Amino acid sequence: YIVCAVMLLLAGCASLEPAATEPPPPSRNDAVISLLDTARSQSAVGKLDMAGASLERALRIEPQNAQLWQELARVRLQQGQYREAENLAAKANILSGADKNLRAQNWQIIGQARTRLGDHQGSQAAFEKT
Repeated sequence: YIVCAVMLLLAGCASLEPAATEPPPPSRNDAVISLLDTARSQSAVGKLDMAGASLERALRIEPQNAQLWQELARVRLQQGQYREAENLAAKANILSGADKNLRAQNWQIIGQARTRLGDHQGSQAAFEKT
């Protein structure tokens, strides 16, 4: 009886999903992390030009960082620079690798930009990719 109980317990443990892990940090470079944090703070208080400048500095350090491209796309979307936001999100998609969540967020930005540009068919196509 005890052996059966132990086997059932072990079988149940084997089917448990692995614990969710925190997403990796946006960078291993302290300067990039600091610039990203600064940009987010600037954006939160409406200093979008400064936020964009901070992100551009971070991108000079890490030009292959998809998350930085996405953050800059968000800022440009807020600034009403819809075509640039769309292009930056597309660049982030190219660099996103296997990060499906990042890619889905990029398609949201692209969809929002296309909506604001009056491209409703294009926006619908973007939203369907999320």
